Amino acid sequence: MEIILTQDVKSLGKKGERIQVSDGYARNFILPKKLGVEATAANLNSLKLQQAHEAKKAKEQLEAAKEQAKKIEESPLVLSVKVGEGGKVFGSISTKEIAKAFADKYGMELDKKKMLLDDSIKTIGTYEVGIRLHRDVTAKLKVQVTEQ
Repeated sequence: MEIILTQDVKSLGKKGERIQVSDGYARNFILPKKLGVEATAANLNSLKLQQAHEAKKAKEQLEAAKEQAKKIEESPLVLSVKVGEGGKVFGSISTKEIAKAFADKYGMELDKKKMLLDDSIKTIGTYEVGIRLHRDVTAKLKVQVTEQ
């Protein structure tokens, strides 16, 4: 029997795949647990429409992420902090502080968990902080740390 999976099944395949299984396995396991549906003409058409909708949605999300990356790259951030001897910052500047300062200045929320900062910033200077907006889009935010 040919089945279209509606969920990922560990030993069979991913959601949306058409697979061939025995009749008993389909009737006793896959169909009652709603892990898949029979591959009829109506269900195949529904699958095509659903895949087209998901592709369109993914494309729109990618375009939105590219637009947001462009805005972020055009918006440099200047942070003024207390500095000790040799240009060392008291404490350090983390992604949380960068996200808060960016939101205060530009009104755009950034997720601190998606910022790619190897180490917290501990000296004065200009830094590039990567921000992962989408699987394929990473923006570079310029952060300039100055003395208060």
